[in-house]
Amino acid sequence: MSLRQMEYFLAVVEESSFTRAAEALHVTQPALSHQVKALERTVGGALLERMPRGVRLTAMGRAFLPHAQLAVRSAHQAERAARAAAGVAGGELHLATVHALAVGLLPGVVARWRALHPGVSLALREYGSTEALEEQLERGVADLAVGPEPAGWTGPLLPLGPEELVVVVPAADPLAGRGAVRLTEFADRDWIRCAMEPLVDGVLVLDRACGELGFTPRTVLRTEHTSTAVRMTAAGVGIVMAPANMVRGAVGEDCVLLSLDPPWHRRLAVFSRVPLTGAAAAFAELLRSGTRAAATTAERDASGRPD
Repeated sequence: MSLRQMEYFLAVVEESSFTRAAEALHVTQPALSHQVKALERTVGGALLERMPRGVRLTAMGRAFLPHAQLAVRSAHQAERAARAAAGVAGGELHLATVHALAVGLLPGVVARWRALHPGVSLALREYGSTEALEEQLERGVADLAVGPEPAGWTGPLLPLGPEELVVVVPAADPLAGRGAVRLTEFADRDWIRCAMEPLVDGVLVLDRACGELGFTPRTVLRTEHTSTAVRMTAAGVGIVMAPANMVRGAVGEDCVLLSLDPPWHRRLAVFSRVPLTGAAAAFAELLRSGTRAAATTAERDASGRPD
């Protein structure tokens, strides 16, 4: 069984056609069919069912598919890692993150990266939940991930420090002029909830916190992305809890950020399946220095101290 055979198999699955897969791979259809048949002989049965119009996976093919995807992705990641170990002069770095960090934390870091390392291009994948992010990184879709610090991660992990969670309210809200508020002050409010809200012991974190204070948050809308929820808040639909990094630079006069008393935080980290070297290590360090600088600025702004 060879990597090329698995790549050919995956191409046929993706294209649902031997003809289109051969065109995408720039090989002849007989050569493609020969390699797939050789793979099927190796595994001991048919992986694909040839149909009058296209192909479909057999039961063996469905079982084989995720392992083939992981093997091919891992091989490509190994190649990128080997090249990256030589330095950051060129190549491509694959990143994965959750949508809120892609909108809030990463733009400034990526801009600095492009200025420092113009020869290294970046590929970014975004996910709606931390669970999806960790699962996809395990499958080898990226060289490193940036997200909430995963519990029990066995691979390399670089802590980035805490990120504040704030409550976003419309600019006309009665509490908009306050510096910090208690969660109980939102007991009678309408909430917008996001798919990325974390679980604590199987319970959504906002439900758990409000329950401990004696009330249930009144949810009026659920969204996939925090950025959507923030815009809904601006329109007056409800209030939302969101990462400060995401909304601090994006909220205009139509929204206001309120810190909680006591403050809420989540810990961020860079994590990977393999040791961070070359371009991956350089990006992780740039990200860590950027989050430290942002934290210092936020603390100075909150305290009112001059530069």
